[in-house]
Amino acid sequence: MRISVVIPARNEEELLPKALQAVLQQTLPAFEVIVVDNASTDRTREVAEGFGVRVVYCPRKGVAYARQAGLLAARGEWVAMTDADSLPLPTWLQYLAERAEGAVAVYGPLRFYGVPPLAAFVSEWGYRVFLHLMAWMGRPNVAGANMMVLRDAALRVGGFPEVEAKEDVLLGWRLKKVGVVRYASRALVLTSPRRLKGGWGRFLVRQVRNLLGDPRGYFGEDGGRER
Repeated sequence: MRISVVIPARNEEELLPKALQAVLQQTLPAFEVIVVDNASTDRTREVAEGFGVRVVYCPRKGVAYARQAGLLAARGEWVAMTDADSLPLPTWLQYLAERAEGAVAVYGPLRFYGVPPLAAFVSEWGYRVFLHLMAWMGRPNVAGANMMVLRDAALRVGGFPEVEAKEDVLLGWRLKKVGVVRYASRALVLTSPRRLKGGWGRFLVRQVRNLLGDPRGYFGEDGGRER
């Protein structure tokens, strides 16, 4: 199995080094690591090049465009995605790969770092419950910080939608129409609490909207629970 790991980054010179260190310490070596420089104005590109990874430039600002640029540039059969503020555990790729057979996408849970222990516990285990509920409903909540897709299948369904947010979830729903999207419970990624900007309430509202809504019709009418 050949795996490309894609990390979209815009002005991430401070956090990117730790993310790259975490990716490069995987127990299952990646085929390649790609940092997508999303029109950065800081030293993001220089930092990435210092780690000896591929750097792809995406002039159009927006994480959806950066993820799509990485998907197109990837040479691996499988394309794993994480974020510049995220720290995959050393076994991350290994556990994703173990769940990949017969699937078109696999994804795992997240946990906030740099928050009080209780908040870290709630973020991980509350999120796990949420992911299981989404999977039971047949609506996989695929997060861009912790996902891996079969490249050919992802391109066949059009890749990441050109939207300002939720591009990861929508790609998961697109892929659900053509194959199995599988949850890998042990493939944990730690991520920064900047997603909590605006507070826990706003964050939870966004997750509930993911659970209940499909305004663009990506999921389709036929449904079907996750296999």
